[in-house]
Amino acid sequence: MVTIRDISGGVMELIPGNSLITASPEDGRALAVLIARNTIHAIQPDLEVLRRDRGENAADPDGRTVAAHMISIEFATIAAANNYWR
Repeated sequence: MVTIRDISGGVMELIPGNSLITASPEDGRALAVLIARNTIHAIQPDLEVLRRDRGENAADPDGRTVAAHMISIEFATIAAANNYWR
């Protein structure tokens, strides 16, 4: 299992539960969102910076497109691991 220390010194799991296997495609999509959020926090662990920039980023269509793309890549990986496309 790969872990990263967060800003408070705690440990963050990049893959929650160390598994991509989910009970349903809906759960897989939720896991993809969670992994994407964990990735953002791993890249920028300072919550104050994230909060400060949230307003600016919310109005940036390119940023939203990149975030959606990141989640879709995570979901494609999870879907493949679960054989959802059989």
